[in-house]
Amino acid sequence: MITNAAEYEKAETELRDLEHRLDILQRDHAMGEKGFTKAGIRKLIARLHEELAVFEGSAEANLPSST
Repeated sequence: MITNAAEYEKAETELRDLEHRLDILQRDHAMGEKGFTKAGIRKLIARLHEELAVFEGSAEANLPSST
């Protein structure tokens, strides 16, 4: 779980790296090849998206109201 801005930045970097890795696998290997690897990377990407969203939601909830 992401609890601070430093972890958030680290997760964003990891997300970009995983997306790049997935792009390379999709480009270099035909459909059906390396399927488990691609699926595993997609799962990691989805998990990171969820964690980033939770942190963003909690950060917005902690902002002072502008009314």
